[in-house]
Amino acid sequence: MPLLRNLRVTLEMIKWEHSIFALPFALCGAMLAASGLPTAHQLLWIVIAMVAARSAAMAFNRLADASIDAANPRTRTRALPAGHLSPAFVTTFVIVSSAIFILAAAQLNRLTLWLSPLALAVLLLYSYTKRFTRWSHLVLGFALGIAPAAAWIAVRGSLSPRILLLTAAVTFWVAGFDVLYACQDYDFDRDSGLHSIPRHAGIRRALWIARAFHAIMLLLLIALIPAFALGKLAIAGVIVVTVLLLYEHSLVKPGNLSNLNAAFFTMNGVISVVFAIFIAADLFLRK
Repeated sequence: MPLLRNLRVTLEMIKWEHSIFALPFALCGAMLAASGLPTAHQLLWIVIAMVAARSAAMAFNRLADASIDAANPRTRTRALPAGHLSPAFVTTFVIVSSAIFILAAAQLNRLTLWLSPLALAVLLLYSYTKRFTRWSHLVLGFALGIAPAAAWIAVRGSLSPRILLLTAAVTFWVAGFDVLYACQDYDFDRDSGLHSIPRHAGIRRALWIARAFHAIMLLLLIALIPAFALGKLAIAGVIVVTVLLLYEHSLVKPGNLSNLNAAFFTMNGVISVVFAIFIAADLFLRK
């Protein structure tokens, strides 16, 4: 069926499986809010909201960047510039995913419903930031960083300043990774007038900025431990994340970006999952 084929191609285009990047941090926010495991109802709708929001954001990004992707040799084979999907179908996918996100927010509590349009605005409008600011990496980081705060609100129905430490940590984690990823498009961004930290700072300095972002992330994770009275397992989780980040940065050199591949993406998924496991273990063993 054409509909199923288009849906399959769309899910491949948005890398649906990469929802795992932010989902574990959202679950951390939910577990910290519940001081353990949230209800099954809350977990179900948090997961649905997360996947729907990311799907809407990624599909919208592909729409917004279709002409840019068509001009970039690295991305011109993506589904939209290659003609495998129509803009109308992807637009419909964005609308449906956004509606599912708002529905999920409505199933959680009144505050999540009220804030859902604002969250969508952050997620969707990020796509245009590289047209006017080199700091678009931080905007992308914030778009994913709101996940743990949103999950906290989903469980508590209110916001605590403490969870903003995790929001900030995720913001700098994603921003650092995105700076590394943007190094691949240094020449294209410079020639096309697009903005990024590598384009303005050069690849060598961009790598140091990415390291600084990840150092800030680790400091924020350390601050999270006393803020929530976490224990030794949480500390071990931060240590493991530190080792994984050091390994990740060892893979990328100014003159060799060949390791920015699928395995590199997998490493970031591992980082988020590992941290969530350690936080969950710490919370459950305290009971």
